[in-house]
Amino acid sequence: MGLQPLFLSLVCFIAAAHAGQLAVQSPRLIVTGPDGGQLRSETLPLTKRPDPVTLGPSDTLKLAFQVTEQATDNGVQPHQTFLRFFDPTTGEEGIQPVKTSPSGKAKFELNMAKPPSSLPPSGAAPLHVTLLLGSFVHSPATIDLFDLHVPPSAPPPVHSEEAFYHPRPELSHTFRSEPNPPPRLISAFFALLVLGPWAVLFVLWGAIRPGVPHLFSPSVLSFLLSLGVIEGLLFWYWIELRLGQILLYGAGAATLALLTGKQALAGIAERRTRSH
Repeated sequence: MGLQPLFLSLVCFIAAAHAGQLAVQSPRLIVTGPDGGQLRSETLPLTKRPDPVTLGPSDTLKLAFQVTEQATDNGVQPHQTFLRFFDPTTGEEGIQPVKTSPSGKAKFELNMAKPPSSLPPSGAAPLHVTLLLGSFVHSPATIDLFDLHVPPSAPPPVHSEEAFYHPRPELSHTFRSEPNPPPRLISAFFALLVLGPWAVLFVLWGAIRPGVPHLFSPSVLSFLLSLGVIEGLLFWYWIELRLGQILLYGAGAATLALLTGKQALAGIAERRTRSH
């Protein structure tokens, strides 16, 4: 069973090596004007390239030929028949299929009043016209036909958003300069303005001299420490903590301050009751 695929491949290789060559007989070219009169009519020589063919904006090119087997001159219908229009200066090309009858006869017509979309954009340089033939049972063939001058293509319409796809000027940012610090005298004045209330507080505190005999009692001291924890969390939030973290930690510290504060107030009320 393993030799059968190898044998079939060998047969196909031998058949391809001995496949007949395709040829073109009686290729005839006719150029007609807008009124239908013939401007040029000739049989194309396949041994050399003929004079370039020139078409006007309303001219029509007609091409007729027959595809044959080179060994027998019998007409054959290739699997694929194309005309290739190639611009060597721009590298643009267009492929136009050509219908071929079972006897190998083919006709092609190019009307410049209504050119096909497969015709590449044209300029001053002529288009190289080549016939491409492909077949399952014959070797493929490439036949140079002639050079074709056609009217220059109209420039493509400009799209309304085309400017957005062109290189834009480089953006240059002008950043605002760093703000200049205020004079030291003004900074010192506002610093004293902020610290002034604290100075007044300490002066009045010294004049009144309030007594705090139970400041270091366990209930009051625990409340003051819980307040210190809240202040420490605020400072930590300023330098590192995120909002979610400070809300979580602050809720715990606030609960602790609430419990210790309630305990401190209860202790103060108890001492006042005893003194009366």
